[in-house]
Amino acid sequence: MFSHVEHPAAGYKKIFETVEELNEPIPARVIGVLPSWLGGSLLRMGPGLFEVGGEPFNHLFDGQALIHKFDLKNGQVTYYRKFIRTDTYVRAMTENRVVITEFGTAAYPDPCKNIFSRFFTYFKGIEVTDNCLVNICPIGEDFYAVTETNYITKVDPDSLETLKKVDLCKYVSVNGVTAHPHTDADGTVYNIGNCFGKNFSLAYNIVKIPPPQEDEKDKSDPLERAQVVLQLPSSERLKPSYLHSFGMTDNHFVFVEQPVKINVLKYLSAWSVRGTTYMDCFESNDSMGTWFHLATKDPADYLSSYKFRTSAFNIFHHINAYEDQGFIVVDLCTWKGHDFVYDYLYLANLKGEWEEVKKAAMRAPQPEVRRYVLPLDIHREEQGRNLVSLSYTTATAALRSDGTIWLEPEVLFSGPRQAFEFPQINYSLCRGKKYSFAYGLGLNHFIPDRIVKLNVQTKETWVWQEDECYPSEPLFVPTPAATEEDDGVLLSIVVKPGAERPSFLLVLDAVKLTELARAEVNTIIPVTLHGTYKP
Repeated sequence: MFSHVEHPAAGYKKIFETVEELNEPIPARVIGVLPSWLGGSLLRMGPGLFEVGGEPFNHLFDGQALIHKFDLKNGQVTYYRKFIRTDTYVRAMTENRVVITEFGTAAYPDPCKNIFSRFFTYFKGIEVTDNCLVNICPIGEDFYAVTETNYITKVDPDSLETLKKVDLCKYVSVNGVTAHPHTDADGTVYNIGNCFGKNFSLAYNIVKIPPPQEDEKDKSDPLERAQVVLQLPSSERLKPSYLHSFGMTDNHFVFVEQPVKINVLKYLSAWSVRGTTYMDCFESNDSMGTWFHLATKDPADYLSSYKFRTSAFNIFHHINAYEDQGFIVVDLCTWKGHDFVYDYLYLANLKGEWEEVKKAAMRAPQPEVRRYVLPLDIHREEQGRNLVSLSYTTATAALRSDGTIWLEPEVLFSGPRQAFEFPQINYSLCRGKKYSFAYGLGLNHFIPDRIVKLNVQTKETWVWQEDECYPSEPLFVPTPAATEEDDGVLLSIVVKPGAERPSFLLVLDAVKLTELARAEVNTIIPVTLHGTYKP
């Protein structure tokens, strides 16, 4: 993981370029041997259109949503992709311009309209994007492409056709939800999003979507039975924290409130100001540090007396959380400090020459994988003493005189400008349980160039890396009837610009990260963010 790799040829630029969708699945050339049991579909989401009508999209999270699918069956592999027919995409293609403001790209009024029409366009209210490029998630028997707004898009996982735009506000009180829901073994889905609470103050609602009814007569959409089960307070009345994921154990929810804030007043007024984007509405609180909130699942109850605090960091991805001997262990991919990491993910930065990419990353927060331990049993007389008694961690927690518990982490991985991000685990076996292994994408100055396995107990790492190859988030697929946590494979889409077949599906043995097979296709595949495996 610490090997110093350079990319002077800047081949990574190809993963940030526009591609066309495919009319039909194309066959892949398989090199190596696919496991006989591996049959299903790898579904991935990411940006695929990086400009429209000569206007570039500015940020990594602005490009229009493209859904990808690798089908694996009887040792054969095909690849297919289609643009999601969101309102944002359809209108952009129809009008040949950016029509709806994205994360870092502003939409301007139609220049063909007269001045009065353009004036009223500014003041007609906020038009929220439905560009669902971040992830694809199963809810019940359906699949939804998602971003972080209130809109999700139902898709057909076989044909990749766009089926229906869904407004979550019609079912629950949220302004938006994360792209990383959690799912219980029974199919119950949980998510979190900010909302308006009491007295027009912002808060965070935890939403529960029950599994499909077993009763054959009741085939209602699980979303129709969604409900808010819990509300958590915001540390600032009109400035909720940015949230991208959360933690869930068997009995608790863990929400990390970071110092990157959304200025709601600025957000509400932004659309009357020419050229304002979502990114313009973020600001950093350089004094609050980071807060951990705890709540019980059943019954759902906010544990308001537990005031966990620590130093400032950015958090986008939780790895796992579990309970052990009266403690909650929380493993996170963090970025030190209060400066917003997304400020460094503009495409102008990511598509620069290698030396410029490195210079930009040197200014960004430093990544680190951390373990925090939250004690559930707190006594006033133990003020100042380390409350953590777990033998296998150096993380600490100490009660302060003001009633807060100050947390110090154990660092599980740290390398200069080398991030372990987009983490995955053996979810069906280990979500909410004590575990050993996490799998992630290695970012080298924000450029993805390796796949990493991390033993969170011993800190040992294994790495897959190949010259001028740019992989994506590795998804873990367990071997049927496996008894070991890491008995399975990792699936990752890899781009190798300049090769005869410049993209391939990589299949790794999850134990040692040795290559089992690759399925090569004769097309470039742009960067993908998250996805799922459908057996």
